Amino acid sequence: MDALLGHLNYWDWWILAVILLVFELLTPATFFMFMGIAAAAVGLLLWLVPMSWEWQVLIYAGLSVAVTVAGRAYVKRRPIATDRPTLNRRGAQYVGRTFTLAEPMVNGQGKIHVDDTIWKISGADCAAGSTVQVVGVDGTVLRVEVADK
Repeated sequence: MDALLGHLNYWDWWILAVILLVFELLTPATFFMFMGIAAAAVGLLLWLVPMSWEWQVLIYAGLSVAVTVAGRAYVKRRPIATDRPTLNRRGAQYVGRTFTLAEPMVNGQGKIHVDDTIWKISGADCAAGSTVQVVGVDGTVLRVEVADK
């Protein structure tokens, strides 16, 4: 390993950081960004304080975990504000809407036509022609209640 990693310098860490940040742009998750930040930090630290490759890798591993945990906690506490919060949660877009049942609900299960799609629904048994309101979503099943007329 000494022959392979023994010549690591700060430029190598900064190049790794750029590569990881490019991967971040190409993937839908926010994961490589945190590892890229850790690699850039190790490069900066190595520029200031010379150290062996073992310490570099150890510090990178620890920083990667710490930055990932801190970053995810930060994003969770401060969600991104959007004017379309249900854009990628199709079932959630129907919460609050009312529909008329074409078929009766039996044993708490049924189906409704929503726009051009058929959705499974769960709720209290009711007859065909009843008006139901979507009150929640469980995966791909819409939870409904009989709507007050």
